[in-house]
Amino acid sequence: MAVDVEELEPHRAALTGHCYRMLGSSVDADDAVQETLVRAWRALERFDGRSSLKTWLMRIATHVCLDTLSDNSRRMRVIDLGPSGDVDSLHETRPASAWIEPIADSRVIPGGADPAEQLMLRQSVRVAFVAAIQTLPPKQRAALLLTEVLGWSANEVADGLDTSLASVNSALQRARATLASKDLGELRDERDRDLTDTQRTLVDRYCAAFERYDLDELASLLHEDATLSMPPYTLWFRGPATIRRWMEGPGSGCRGSRLVHTSASGAPAFAQYRPTEGGGHAAWALIVLDLRDEGIAGITSFLDVQTVFPSFGMPLVLDGSVGRRTFSPPDR
Repeated sequence: MAVDVEELEPHRAALTGHCYRMLGSSVDADDAVQETLVRAWRALERFDGRSSLKTWLMRIATHVCLDTLSDNSRRMRVIDLGPSGDVDSLHETRPASAWIEPIADSRVIPGGADPAEQLMLRQSVRVAFVAAIQTLPPKQRAALLLTEVLGWSANEVADGLDTSLASVNSALQRARATLASKDLGELRDERDRDLTDTQRTLVDRYCAAFERYDLDELASLLHEDATLSMPPYTLWFRGPATIRRWMEGPGSGCRGSRLVHTSASGAPAFAQYRPTEGGGHAAWALIVLDLRDEGIAGITSFLDVQTVFPSFGMPLVLDGSVGRRTFSPPDR
């Protein structure tokens, strides 16, 4: 079956999402997708059409990711590393390779996807879900994602991974048992619905309060067990009172920041620009919000702006041409 190389490109978003879920890194996902397309281009003459082109590409991408991963390869969230700290705790860091990275929704959700598929794909790249997936050994990770996200049958997974059906069923059983022990309740509760109008208003209130640096208002938007983390720092905080103390103390340099709305890893997010000594605003963090019910359950500020901002198409220095002041979810 003849396939032109141009027919590969429309599958980039789906491939990027799959590789991101496997690897937990937007940068590594880009590299894996590029390698997938190179391998596919070299093997185009051998594509026989017995499966769809997308399925064939996903099989190649899965093998690329498995070639990349070792049995102990795992990225994590800061809050999974250890107990929360206080404002006076030591500020240790870990390499960027230790942490889950955010990814722009626009890079993993195909433009032609229907609303139900868009919602499912956004949920599948949530940081909490990707972090939980990372606890699985690579082959269990692949088997679970191919069945639960891509909808492959166990027989298709066995064929795609060049293994036996019994091996796939065993891997799925172990993977599901592991995930059942994780705290993913909030993801299961929200899997079949988009943000409510109240939550959209909450996101706008957060943005306005942050730019005013109204700490009383910000604290009022948080759940009583809300968390704040700032990878690559290992320190994280729990509870509105502790988060407020951090923001009025060590974090007070964020006063006067400007926020630009975006969507990251299936959640509302902001590019944060802090004031500079010479005037103007420079990139400081990508803030990703975890919403639960009618409050904010988690705030993650990704500080590796040199890597993250370009991948979101965000400049490192803010000028008047950039900015969107009200939150609007991805197209449905």
